Amino acid sequence: MKDFNSYSKEGGNSGIPDDVADVAKQMANVFEGKGEADILRAIYREAERGRKAGTLSDSDLDQFYAVVYPMLDAAKRKKLEQVIRKLKKM
Repeated sequence: MKDFNSYSKEGGNSGIPDDVADVAKQMANVFEGKGEADILRAIYREAERGRKAGTLSDSDLDQFYAVVYPMLDAAKRKKLEQVIRKLKKM
């Protein structure tokens, strides 16, 4: 999995990638065949590493959320919101 900062730095001034479809394809390839629990573990693991290194800010999490949010259905959006809230408390 890419680190959270790479999602925010790939795009233009907005911090959101210019081509969200490419990000979606990359994410889909990384997690192909994996269940929700595996995906969440990978997200938490990367977030913990970024927080400890001081390279993951709440702003980075917000940008990650903005990139991923449009690709999800309502139930998964709610789950992502919960995950981002937990990560911000790390």
